[in-house]
Amino acid sequence: MNIDQAINTAVAEFDKNVQHLQVEFSRLQVGRASSILVEDIPVEVYGATQTVKSIASISIPEARSLVIQPWDRNLLGAIEKAIVGTGTGLNPVNDGILIRINIPALTEERRLDLNKKVKKIAEEARITLRNIRQDAHNSLKQLKADSEITEDEWKGADKKLQVKVDEFNSKIEELSKAKEVEVMTV
Repeated sequence: MNIDQAINTAVAEFDKNVQHLQVEFSRLQVGRASSILVEDIPVEVYGATQTVKSIASISIPEARSLVIQPWDRNLLGAIEKAIVGTGTGLNPVNDGILIRINIPALTEERRLDLNKKVKKIAEEARITLRNIRQDAHNSLKQLKADSEITEDEWKGADKKLQVKVDEFNSKIEELSKAKEVEVMTV
């Protein structure tokens, strides 16, 4: 491994971290229907675990409602149970053919709660970023210890790494602020 490989590996991990953050933010219910709210919920089906999107079609007939229609009607109860069990705060209504979920308007209390969740998710992303940086820093340190790079090269690489960390930290901050604004907008 050389300096460029260590930094490129870290940058790839940083990017995965930011993409994961975006997915987590998109899963937060902010008063609008989105299939991502339910598509990855695990459902116990015939002795195996499947996601909702793999056993049913999900549609959005209106801005504040979701419709889940399983390909096998026998799975309605299992899907309903899985949605309730995830703690999303969604209340599915099973009519025997499909499941309807009405997305309630957010109260001020719920908005503040979601805002806290946004901050918590962003902080987890920052922690992951620091851990990735530490791993890359240790790789660079090992290169120096093995005399593959000089002290000056090590310091330069460490500075380069820190520039990338700062860049991704600002991306996380940007995404966090945008999501907070979205959550607090009535």
